[in-house]
Amino acid sequence: MNVDRFSLPLSRPLATASGTIDERSGFVVRYDHRGETGVGEATPLPGWTESLADCEAALDRAGEAASAGGHTDVLLALDAGEVPAARHGFATALLDADARADGVPLYRWFDSERRCERVPVNATVGDSSPAETADAVERAVEAGFECCKVKVGSRTVADDAARLRAVRDRVGDGVTLRADANGAWSREEAERAFEAFADLGVAYVEQPLPADDLSGHATLRGGPVGVALDESLVDRRVDAVLETDAADVLILKPMVLGGPGNAHTLAMRARERGVEPVVTTTVDGVVARLAALHVAAAIPNVAPCGLATGDRLAADLAADPARVAEGEMTVPQDAGLGVDPSEVRTDA
Repeated sequence: MNVDRFSLPLSRPLATASGTIDERSGFVVRYDHRGETGVGEATPLPGWTESLADCEAALDRAGEAASAGGHTDVLLALDAGEVPAARHGFATALLDADARADGVPLYRWFDSERRCERVPVNATVGDSSPAETADAVERAVEAGFECCKVKVGSRTVADDAARLRAVRDRVGDGVTLRADANGAWSREEAERAFEAFADLGVAYVEQPLPADDLSGHATLRGGPVGVALDESLVDRRVDAVLETDAADVLILKPMVLGGPGNAHTLAMRARERGVEPVVTTTVDGVVARLAALHVAAAIPNVAPCGLATGDRLAADLAADPARVAEGEMTVPQDAGLGVDPSEVRTDA
């Protein structure tokens, strides 16, 4: 097992619950398995995963476990609840090697019967005035996106409704609109927002209430606007969230869940419960983005996913084989992730 640190500058600052960041730092993990070298990525994100220091310490322990035993020992040394990014890095490398050894793209390693060449993706539009929001969505639609997620919650509910009304007036009813409140609303505000957004054809609101208010999210369900949970999955098991019937949609981030295998398993479990999975990145390098893409590709009839985030980076670990065009991302059909481990560099 080999671990190399990297830092990638962002093309523009990224606002998170823990503050604004201007680079993504993490580790490239390589692991030899079944005669192949697999590559993975561990890129922790403040507020979502362990810290960079804890991730590095966990990978150091994992390296010792790899020297003393096999991949099972490494996985046991990496707790998905404690160090999800570190576990993601190793688990992705292991799965990449497995898929390479079997001669199949990773999504077919999850489901050998699947054939998937493209995955639908959404565009994300930040907070701005009604006219600027409408302009941004219009540009996304002109670029081929049929689904757009608009950030809300920084303004009043009435102001956000006005922004979404401007979008509808500009692009019409043929575009799927989602909203992401990042847990900003009270229950009363969320109820008013859902009532206003229903008239605007908003498909769902992502994290309308604080992460720990599962009962409040459950109360919001049942109307024309769905409830999607994202931050609520950080500190609790997905099974526990499903038991509360608090969500119509689960936003699944493989980096937060401890690896692509975990994310795929949870996506299928959600489907069994009638909850739709949407796969997203945490603004990662190309290795982790490809891992998330393969998870999405392994889900039949997957809804548009939040995978088109490569443009948030000013530099990357390798050339990206997954092209975004007309609102879809192409799925590499080469064995494994679709990127040659020897071409993954940490000196970008």
